[in-house]
Amino acid sequence: MMLRSCYRPLERCFGRVAGGGGDGLMWHADLKQHASGDYSIAVVQANSNLEDQSQVFTSPSATYVGIYDGHGGPEASRFVNKHLFPFMHKFAKEHGGLSADVIKKAFNATEEEFCHLVKRSLPLKPQIASVGSCCLVGAISNDVLYVANLGDSRAVLGRRVDEDKKKTVVAERLSTDHNVAVEEVRKEVEALHPDDSHIVVYTRGVWRIKGIIQVSRSIGDVYLKKPEFNRDPIYQQFGNPIPLKRPVMTAEPSIVFRKLRSEDLFLIFASDGLWEQLTDEAAVEIVFKNPRAGIAKRLVRAAIQEAAKKREMRYNDIKKIEKGIRRHFHDDITVIVIYLDHQKGSSNGRLKNNAIGCTSAPVDIFSRDADQAEVDMLQTIS
Repeated sequence: MMLRSCYRPLERCFGRVAGGGGDGLMWHADLKQHASGDYSIAVVQANSNLEDQSQVFTSPSATYVGIYDGHGGPEASRFVNKHLFPFMHKFAKEHGGLSADVIKKAFNATEEEFCHLVKRSLPLKPQIASVGSCCLVGAISNDVLYVANLGDSRAVLGRRVDEDKKKTVVAERLSTDHNVAVEEVRKEVEALHPDDSHIVVYTRGVWRIKGIIQVSRSIGDVYLKKPEFNRDPIYQQFGNPIPLKRPVMTAEPSIVFRKLRSEDLFLIFASDGLWEQLTDEAAVEIVFKNPRAGIAKRLVRAAIQEAAKKREMRYNDIKKIEKGIRRHFHDDITVIVIYLDHQKGSSNGRLKNNAIGCTSAPVDIFSRDADQAEVDMLQTIS
């Protein structure tokens, strides 16, 4: 197993249910600690199978945040949830610390491993070639923040500003939405395919690549990246092959990094299910004006309330709708809020020396045991 050597120190952390409570449609971890602050997670499921996966990894020297919004099925987002952080851990050790290059290598390795899985699985499960996942990662190390993403999940910073002797907050978007609904992204895709007048098509009320998909970057979606899959007789039996001259999607992440500043108060990482309902500014205002405990859950509920309002319904009405059918009202929504308490520093004893903590949202909320006790693991790497 290629990953076993780097995965073993972390294997008891990733992919486990952690934190909890909820009202039947939602899972949340109200407040936990990372090296220089607190964090909060909440997830609400709308699809028959939860396609959002998410996790937070904490240690005295680094904090990793991951949100993986799947499409076409849950397989790709679950795969990323299991493999991306171990690859980041492995490459960071090999290259003497975290960097944009390390993160890019981890994304590429995860994409390659998933493509290998698709090839092996094709005879028994040809539809896996059309499964993919957006991928949003935040990493904090040595007071430097890295944000890497594929797709349209989004990271937004809440930054303090002083206006007329009054402290307030502004929203600063740190990620790029790789969605052809954005004109700039649409033009980027069209420029890469000058010989294809139908590379981006307006259909079913939105712009889509080849009339199929809105995001231009992802992990997976192998049938839109590898022309040979469309010629495979097994895949041809499954779907309507799209003849490709070249890939129409990519797994190349956008990566930004910045030194954290004293005015940087918190980060909101969320799948597009949140941003379909709330603006960056509205989300930042909610975090700024409310208590920390349960803040991610508060954001999810605000988004559902907006979705309900659009249908002239109440929040309590939507709560009664079963999974699968709920998708007609809102998407799966995942939110992780990371507070940045600079004055506390990263070596103040908040986390035990060499201890690592991991919180992963449930693989599927509705199928989990309702009496699942909280699992919050601290482990010392020997």
